[in-house]
Amino acid sequence: MEMSYLFLLLAFLLMQPCVLQLSQSSNNFTDQSALIAFKSQITFSPNDSVLAGGNWSTTTNFCEWFGVSCSRRRQRVTALNLSYVGLHGTISPHIANLSFLVSLDLDNNSFSGFLPHEISHLRRLRKLQLSSNLLEGSIPPTIHNCQKLEYLNLNYNNFSGGIPKELGMLTKLRDLHLKGNSLNGTIPLSLSNMSSLEILTLGVNSLTGPFPFVIFNFSFLTTLELTYNHFSGTLPMNLCTQCPNLLGLYISENEFSGKLTSQFNNCTELSILSLSYNKFNGSIPKGFGSSENLEVLYLGGNNLTGNIPPIISNLSMLQVFGIEANNVKGGIPSDLWRLQNLQSLEFGLNDLTGTIPQNIFNITSLQVLGLAGNSLTGNLPLDTWISRTNLQILELDLNKISGHIPSYLSNISSLFEVDFSENFLSGHIPRNLGNLKNLKWLGLAGNQLTAEPGHQEHSFLLSLTNCRFLEELYLADNSLNITIPDAIGNFSLSLKVFAAGGNQIKGQIPMGIGSLKNLYLLDLSGNSLTGNIPSTLGGLERLQRLFLDKNLIEGSIPERLCQLKNLGELSLSINSLSGSIPNCIGNLSLLQKFNMSYNALTSSIPLNLWSLQNLLFLDLSSNFLSGNLSLSMKKLPTLVVMDLSCNQITGNIPSIIGEIPSTGRFANFTAESFLALVIMRRRHPQCNMQIPGLPITLPRVDHRMISYQEISRGTNNFCESNLLGTGALNKDATQTKTLGTLGYIAPEYGSEGRVSTKGDIYSYGIILLEIITRKKPTDEMFVGELAMRQWIASFPDRMEVVDDGLLRIEDGRDVTSMQTVLLSILELGLGCSEESPNERPDIKGVVTKVNKIKLALHENISRGV
Repeated sequence: MEMSYLFLLLAFLLMQPCVLQLSQSSNNFTDQSALIAFKSQITFSPNDSVLAGGNWSTTTNFCEWFGVSCSRRRQRVTALNLSYVGLHGTISPHIANLSFLVSLDLDNNSFSGFLPHEISHLRRLRKLQLSSNLLEGSIPPTIHNCQKLEYLNLNYNNFSGGIPKELGMLTKLRDLHLKGNSLNGTIPLSLSNMSSLEILTLGVNSLTGPFPFVIFNFSFLTTLELTYNHFSGTLPMNLCTQCPNLLGLYISENEFSGKLTSQFNNCTELSILSLSYNKFNGSIPKGFGSSENLEVLYLGGNNLTGNIPPIISNLSMLQVFGIEANNVKGGIPSDLWRLQNLQSLEFGLNDLTGTIPQNIFNITSLQVLGLAGNSLTGNLPLDTWISRTNLQILELDLNKISGHIPSYLSNISSLFEVDFSENFLSGHIPRNLGNLKNLKWLGLAGNQLTAEPGHQEHSFLLSLTNCRFLEELYLADNSLNITIPDAIGNFSLSLKVFAAGGNQIKGQIPMGIGSLKNLYLLDLSGNSLTGNIPSTLGGLERLQRLFLDKNLIEGSIPERLCQLKNLGELSLSINSLSGSIPNCIGNLSLLQKFNMSYNALTSSIPLNLWSLQNLLFLDLSSNFLSGNLSLSMKKLPTLVVMDLSCNQITGNIPSIIGEIPSTGRFANFTAESFLALVIMRRRHPQCNMQIPGLPITLPRVDHRMISYQEISRGTNNFCESNLLGTGALNKDATQTKTLGTLGYIAPEYGSEGRVSTKGDIYSYGIILLEIITRKKPTDEMFVGELAMRQWIASFPDRMEVVDDGLLRIEDGRDVTSMQTVLLSILELGLGCSEESPNERPDIKGVVTKVNKIKLALHENISRGV
């Protein structure tokens, strides 16, 4: 019996390794099957080299497959890293069968579809990296079952919905990255349980509501990134005490408000502080001056007041300092030259006065100097040693700077953007600017500059043809008094904008201008140009805007202009053009504004002109056009303004234009008088139109005359009392019966007949909203109590109302930056169109905000975004 027991024990001991080996083989087969199932969902990998051949083949041990790591003893998959290999497909739910998986990294691929909820079965998972893919849908709330998770990165996908409150159960999480998705709603309070959190990034979403104060109590927090959301609330006054380890605070482009804490000197570790474009007020705290590790300080786009604290010059580590678009006053501290690590200084759009301290140019590391939109005076520094700087961007436009442009400017070889527009600069434009080999943008418009006298072959204009990267050249509104040489065609093919209107330019437009194949804006208006329009302009295939109005140009309109397929605006008004409008004009299918007024054009209006379905503005007035308006002319669905007055057109008015009132104050008007039209579409299904002050009701029509100013011009300035009564407008407001444009007139005008400058602000706001949404306030969708403004305001995410075309034309640029500009215009439009006049900004406030938007747009362009 004893021998039998010993035999059985020996047999068991001999069989145990076999059993263990069989078990391990089974588990290994599970991991291999899971990887094969994962591979089966891959629809593309570059050259099929990553997951094919010797890789990911059942003929080799899966622990040796590309991207796979296994435990040494058990040979189980513990890590899968396939980041940055260009994979396409979906994530297989069988990934959950890798039960020993600790790290999953699929960053920077093109995985799409939903994140499988089975991933929550990975109980050993500590690191999940899925950033920069195309994943969509909601974040699975079951992910909280991965209780050991320490690092979660879902940045830059298409996840939507809210942040799951269940994430708050991941108490070991140290890094949470949800940036760049389409998440909305508020931050769940359960996130306050993540007391071990060190990094939290939620930027570039549509999150709203007050930011939970309790998150500022996370003592381990080093980075908090919330940019481009709609968070509100204030910053705690004891922020630096509550978050002693804070290295970076990024909350720009939100709706935070209140005063900034004066205790930033206690943030001893803080290196990056980005608070720009919120609603903070008060002065710039002096405590910043003791934050000795601070490298980046963004405060722009708030409501900050007071002066720039001179103590800022103590921040020896500071590299970027921005306070643009505030209400900061006073002078620029003279000690800023001590910031010898400074690379970017942005003070634009404030109320700064005084002169520019010349010693700022002693900062050899300085690359960006933005002082535009202030009231700075004095001359530009004349010391030649300033040419030692490394400046790349110099923005001094919209100031009161006088004197000459220093010739040493051409020695700053690193410059690629220079903007001196809208100042009081005088003297000659230096002929050596062509030495700026990296120049992309040159703005000299709106000064009192002249060209050096002498031979054209040595002019500043020809010198600039050496700037092979020049894209935009703004010279308008100076006193150049030059002719344009034919060698202008030698400008770089990169030239996109040439704006030289209002410059007393004489002579003919040279044929060589047709060589500028990438030009999209050409403005030579308001000069003394003579001769004919060169046919070579038809070769500017990318041209979008052509302005030759207010010159002395004669001859006929070249038919080659009909080859400009991308043309959106064409203005040739106030010249001496003769002949007919080319029959091919209908080929310009993108044309929106067409102005040929005040010429000597003859013949009839081409029928295919009425096929321009994108036309908004049409002015053919004050010519010698004749013939009839075709009764079969097509309705132009987008047309807002049409002026055919002061011509020799005869016959009946086509029905698509509308009917002429036959009674009241318009009883004696002729049909010709009503060819000056501002057309407003009416599509309200059950609505007759009552014109204020007229004893008639017009039947419902698609178009009718509504603008007093346009009628007045088109009918030889008939007596104003016919429309305005005996009262006269004053600077504040008046009671009147002026005809207004329905949908654009302010509410107080419609109800009380009250006209004021705040009514103009309202109309401007509606126009801004129309531009961004490409919807008219009279579109058929706006009926009853739903007006265009109320419709826009009802969307928590304003980008939902932006016309898609405004983003499509920005291919290759940073969409987020473009969205910011578009949202700024939308918010300005909403503010201007407030129902109460008292809640609308005054014209000064509007101009300030428009300039801020312009500056932001220029900065985006200069950065290539």
